[in-house]
Parts: sequence; C-alpha cells; structure tokens
Amino acid sequence: MSWGTELWDQFENLDKHTQWGIDFLERYAKFVKERLEIEQNYAKQLRNLVKKYCPKRSKDEEPRFTSCLSFYSILNELNDYAGQREVVAEEMAHRVYGELMRYSQDLKAERKHHLQEGRKAQQHLDHCWKQMDNSKKKFERECKEAEKSQITHERLDNDINATKSEVEKAKAQFYMRTHAADESKNEYAAQLQSFNAEQWKHFHSAIPQIFKNLQNMDERRTVKLGETYRSFAEAERRVIPIISKCLEGMVSAAKAVDERRDSAIVVESFKSGFEPPADFPFEDFSQNLSRTGSDGTISNTPKGDRERDGAPGPRSDPKHPMSRTKNKLWLFGKKPKWSVKMAPSLEDFSHLPPEQRRKRLQQRIDELNRELQKEMDQRDALNKMKDVYEKNPQMGDPNSLQPKISETICNMEKLRSEIHKNETWLSEVEGKQSSRGDRRHSADNHHHGPQGRESPEGSYTDDTSQEHQTPHHRPGPAQPRHPNPDPHEFDDEFDDDDPLPVIGHCKALYSFDGQNEGTLVMAEDEVLYIIEEDKGDGWTRARKQSGEEGYVPTSYVEITLEKNSKGS
Repeated sequence: MSWGTELWDQFENLDKHTQWGIDFLERYAKFVKERLEIEQNYAKQLRNLVKKYCPKRSKDEEPRFTSCLSFYSILNELNDYAGQREVVAEEMAHRVYGELMRYSQDLKAERKHHLQEGRKAQQHLDHCWKQMDNSKKKFERECKEAEKSQITHERLDNDINATKSEVEKAKAQFYMRTHAADESKNEYAAQLQSFNAEQWKHFHSAIPQIFKNLQNMDERRTVKLGETYRSFAEAERRVIPIISKCLEGMVSAAKAVDERRDSAIVVESFKSGFEPPADFPFEDFSQNLSRTGSDGTISNTPKGDRERDGAPGPRSDPKHPMSRTKNKLWLFGKKPKWSVKMAPSLEDFSHLPPEQRRKRLQQRIDELNRELQKEMDQRDALNKMKDVYEKNPQMGDPNSLQPKISETICNMEKLRSEIHKNETWLSEVEGKQSSRGDRRHSADNHHHGPQGRESPEGSYTDDTSQEHQTPHHRPGPAQPRHPNPDPHEFDDEFDDDDPLPVIGHCKALYSFDGQNEGTLVMAEDEVLYIIEEDKGDGWTRARKQSGEEGYVPTSYVEITLEKNSKGS
C-alpha cells in the first residue's frame, strides 16, 4: 500500500513515525555496542585468566606430568577461544554497529530533505490559498460597496427634493462601484481557479511523491535492520567451527592424561641410584666367654656363621654394604642432622644422588652441544661470507669479518672445553654405576650359574643364545661376537679423567642399531673417530662427533688410521 494515496492527510504522523524508526535503529545499534563490549570484556578476562595460570618458569623447570601438560593445553585452547570471542566483537563492531551508525546518519539526512520538500509544498499551497482568500474578500467588499452606491442612487433618484447634480453624482458612483465589483469578481475567479489547480497538484502529485520517498526510506531502514540481525547471528556462527575445534582440543587434552606415565616420571625425577640397605650382620659379643659342656647353656652364635665348635663368632665387617648405606636408613624415619642442611649446588652436581647427577650432566652436555653447533654454523657462515668478499671486493672487506671469526672460534674452544669437562664427570658417574652393577651381577652369576661372556659394557650373559642380534635394515656382513676384554678394563676406562685420544677415523658402510648396551648407534655413511683398534674380537671402539662413545662392528666400517698415532 502506498502512503501517498492512503495517508495524504497524515503528514505530521508520518513525520513522527519516521523519527521513531530512526530512534529504534539507533537503539538497536546501542544494544549491539553493549553486546560487543561484553564480548571484549569476556575475551579480556579469559586472556587474563590464562595468563594468570600459565607457567611462569622456564621450559626446563616446567613439570612434565601429563596432567600438567593437559592443563596447559586446555589453557592454550582457552586462549584461542578468547581470540574467537574477540573476532565476534570485531565482526559486530565492523559489520553491525559501524554500519548501523553510518546508515542512521544517512537516514537522518534523507528524512530531513523529504520533510523539507513536504513543508515547502505545504507553504506554497498556503500561499495560494491566502491569495485566493484575499481576492475573495476583496470581491465581497466591492460587492457590498456597489450595493450601497446602488441604494444611494435609487434613493436620490426617487427624491423630488434632490438636485440633478446630486443624482448624477450618485449615478456615477454607482457605475464606478459596479465596475470595481466586476473586476474583483474576475480576479477572484482567476485566483480560485489557480488555487484549485495548485491544491490538486499538491495532493495528487507533490505530497504523494514525498510520502512515497519517505515510505521507501522507511522500508530500506526495515531491510537494513533485518540484514544487521542476520549479520549479528553470522558473527557468532562463523566462529562456531573454530570454537568446536578448541573444545575438541580440550577433550583430547583430557584424554591424554596418563596416570602410569606420571608415575614413571616421578620415579625418573626422584630416583637416587642408591642401592637398598643390606641385612645387618650378626655380631657375637659372647665369643670371649668360656664355654663348657656342663654349663648347660646354648651358644647364641648362629650355626651358619661358624664351621666348627669353638670357632670365634663373626665380627662386624667394616666393608659390609651396610656400613656404606647406614646413613640412608632415614627414608621412612627421622633424617640425620647432616641431611637437614641444604648441600651447596656444585658445578659437577656432586651434591646430587648418582642417577640425578647423571641426568643433570647429560642435560648440560646436550645444551653445550647445541650451543657448539650454533657457533659452528655461525663460523661456517662467516667463512662463506669471507670467501664471497674475497671474490667480490666491492661487496665488502673480508678483513672486517676476521675479528668475528676469531671470536667464534674462541667460543667454540671454550664450549669444547666445557663439554670435555662435563663428559669426564659423566664418565665418572657412569663408570661407578656400571662397576657397581657389574659386581652385583658377577656375584649373582657366581652363586646361581656359570660365568657367561661379556658384552662391550662389561655385563654378562648366561646363555650364548640370549645375545642380541642387530636387525638388518639392509644386507650387510654378520655381526661379530661380543668382545671379551678384561673384567676390570671398563672400570679403569670410566675412572680415567681424560678421554682416549683419537687414532683415526672411519666411515660406516652399513647402518648399525646398537641395541646392546655399550654399543654405538651409527647411520650409513656416518663418519666416526677411532679411539681404540680391534683387539681381535671383531669390535672397534669409536666416538661420535657429539662425544658419544661405544663399540661398532669392525666389518661395518671402513677404517683409516693416522700414521703418527699410537695404539690405544
């Protein structure tokens, strides 16, 4: 339905309605603004919450438990979720609120223009009506004057006492008023015709067109509201897939919690490496008492601790394992006084238990090797740049790089020295642990079975069929039997402060998995340093560039010995 034909006389009401429409649009825009502020505050609070509960420690100090890692994963997903809430707020601000405010300004300007056109048309019609009304009043007034002059003329004409001049004067006045009345009548008729034409044009052309424009404006406002309603919902719907992924990530993090793995991490973190205390030996304090057959007393000396009657009872053995571990009996009891004081943190971690010390030293060696690799990469890059400068002097001065190269080489030497020092400490710890394990294993073999053959790390096997065979990923020669060195050879090697010197190098012809303890894993075409020749058992001792040492099959490598080197 058209406003122009149906509401031709409702200009004031349409004025109020269009103003209400703009006010409603701005009210909805205010609602959207408050909603996006809620989203922004919500996202900000979520990010602050994540920041509050995120670990503030370095990665080395972060707990490795699956429950903690899952919680941190949930925090990361929650942070991503907060980012999606920010995306919703940005979409609402740009596509809804900003669009509504711009459109509101355009509507106000358009409405003002249409209303001004309507008021101008109304003012023009009012002006035409006033002209017509003035001509009508003038015509009425002239007719009344002509009527009065006619009455006066007739009265003088019938009066016998009136003079001829008075009658002629009255007659002339009557004719003049009649002529004026006729002219006013014609003017009034013209003005009336003009007003009627303007009035018809006003109500059938001008006002309908203006009202039609207002109707179009109001309908476009309604359409814009519908579009912004849809955009309001689309802003939420666009982020639903990503939010769903965030929630799925939280569920996956919850499923990743593994109580057995956490228990294993606790064992790995706090394992000291000490052996449990051994049994207390029997101490016979009655050995100096004289025993006769008539005393009727029974000796308290255990039968198993003597071979014949009258033999002295066993004494406390100061070398018994218990004497070495008596200070460790405070596991479930009161700690001795010396354990209350915190041991100083030493560079070689000698204040830590063996297992923890070994782990810390290995971590430090790995870090130093990574730093050394960075310095080596930097040195290589500087040398390449220097070569480019020497070939193209216009690009730069090669001598300007020499101080940096010297500094890098100096850093590499320092790092190698630190690595060597830490490897010495690590070898000391591993040597003590392996010698202790070898002695315990040898004692078990002495009591329970024949002595087997030794593997490169000094451990024994009871059955030759239990030797591990390296799986072949590609065809290669058969692996040799494990070397059979002196039982105390490896203890002496681990107790050495200085590593074995390099006597040559070798290139791996085949890959070797090194599944046995004491053997070295190598890849095909990998270059290793030789530190001990094959002693006839088919094994050669080698060292990787990272410093890791172990035995490799001699038939798996191509060996090149230095001419001036001496045998290990």
